[in-house]
Amino acid sequence: MSSTTSDKIAQFQAITGLQDADLCTEILSAHNWDLQQAISTITSTSHSDHSDTVTGTSAEQFETPSGLIATDGAVPPGLAWKLITLPFSIASASLGLVAGAAGLGLWLVGGVLSYSFSMIGLTNSNRSSSAPLVSVSNAMTEAMDFVSEFEREYGDRHPRFVLEGFMDALQRSRREFKLLFVYLHSPDHQDTPRFCEESLCSEVLSEFVNENFVAWGASIRSSEGFKMSNSLKASRFPFCAVVMAATNQRIALLQQVEGPKSPEEMLTMLQRVLEESAPVLVTARLDAEERRNSMRLREEQDAAYQAALEADQVKERQRKEEEERLEKEADEAERKQKEEEEARERAIKLREEKSLSLGPEPEKGPDVTQVLVRLPNGERKGRRFHCTSTIQSLYDFVDSSGCCLELESYTLVTNFPRVLYGQDKLSSTLKEVGLHPQASLFVETKS
Repeated sequence: MSSTTSDKIAQFQAITGLQDADLCTEILSAHNWDLQQAISTITSTSHSDHSDTVTGTSAEQFETPSGLIATDGAVPPGLAWKLITLPFSIASASLGLVAGAAGLGLWLVGGVLSYSFSMIGLTNSNRSSSAPLVSVSNAMTEAMDFVSEFEREYGDRHPRFVLEGFMDALQRSRREFKLLFVYLHSPDHQDTPRFCEESLCSEVLSEFVNENFVAWGASIRSSEGFKMSNSLKASRFPFCAVVMAATNQRIALLQQVEGPKSPEEMLTMLQRVLEESAPVLVTARLDAEERRNSMRLREEQDAAYQAALEADQVKERQRKEEEERLEKEADEAERKQKEEEEARERAIKLREEKSLSLGPEPEKGPDVTQVLVRLPNGERKGRRFHCTSTIQSLYDFVDSSGCCLELESYTLVTNFPRVLYGQDKLSSTLKEVGLHPQASLFVETKS
């Protein structure tokens, strides 16, 4: 290592307060050894002194700064939450961030200690104040690359790191009512291999984390890993933390562990933070269950209301259809009655016209024909006609009798001999067709 490089590392340590030389080397290397940019990245993203970071201790030992947010409830025993503002690029990497506002009621049960840090980005004072957005696909790719690299180096027995970005992992932990276990991997740190092989990948620790936490890991060489190391103010490696979703773009830091720890020490700290957080998680789960029950009840009530509304609509539709049917039947009956009345009136008028067309009945004489007609109802009608009267006169006589028969519906017939006097003979006289001086006919209806 050249003297210039050593000088920059020493200056960087003196200004930032970071004591881990390997970490300082990685940060400077990420900024192409531009000391000003590297210092700006650290100093422009914090409003408080770095010495406030909790190193390898429980959150209950964190000294509460000014500006507390407390509710009327009591904080769970031994549990104090350190709220940390996430970098904008990480917070906006997940579309599920909107649900963070709902997390306030979900997680902040019994009181929260507020300690807010400004957002962290990879920009200097001469650039935009917000870091470039990290897309969901890039964050997921980084997570998959980290797991692939980790398994190539240490095997497949390790905490089950989710293959997604930090915000998606945070949302997953909220949905599953678990804490989020965060591991920031420093590949070049001298203590990293031993910690991974002996502690992180130990069977007992891996199983405990998989059962009780959602695990997310990242290399500090990756975009999200580097930003989260700045946000959590990791000064030593290996670095682990336990966080939970808070509100808006913040997370609640419950525990952080810096430096190599044995599996037993890790288990002890994780068990303690899990026990201390249990009341919050249980309350959150019960609240969520109550909300689901309330939502299900509302849905059932809405479904019942909708069913009742549809039943009422069906009844109303049936009532209207019945009214329309009855109205239609009434209109049809009225129409038929009107037609029957008109038919009766026409029949009466026709009968009167037929009767008038016959003229007066002639007296008996040699030129007078006596005609007897048997109607369909068995009644017999007789009348005298002049022998020169036509067959049409016989039909007019039948029509005037009140039988209301149309010419097309019947025919006058004689029995012996059987002769039909149809429309072809209407203009013939009685004498011409042999019905003089007397004739007996009957009405034969047409089928």
